[in-house]
Amino acid sequence: MKILTALFTASLITMTASIAHARDLGPDEALGLRDAGTIVPFEKLNATALAKHPGAKISETELEEEYGKYIYQVELRDPQGLEWDLELDAVNGQVLKDHQDT
Repeated sequence: MKILTALFTASLITMTASIAHARDLGPDEALGLRDAGTIVPFEKLNATALAKHPGAKISETELEEEYGKYIYQVELRDPQGLEWDLELDAVNGQVLKDHQDT
C-alpha cells in the first residue's frame, strides 16, 4: 500500500508540475505582446497555418506561454472535413507541430 501511495503521489506531483508550465494568455495580454512587437501579428500566424492546409478554415486559436515561450495554437478544418492542430512559435512564426486531430 505504501508503494502504491508513493507512486500516486509522484504521478500527481509530475502532472501538477507539467500543468504549471503552460499558461493561457488573455486577449489584452496577447494584444499587448503583438503591439509591442514581441510576437508576430495574428494575421500572419493564421496565414502561415492556412498555407499548410489550403482551403481550410480556422475554427479556434489560442496563445499560450509554455516554458517561457509563446505558442500560438490553431485548430483548422479542411475541405474534406478533417481537423488539424497546429502549433506555431509566436515570436518567429515557425510551425512547431502540424498533426491531424483524432
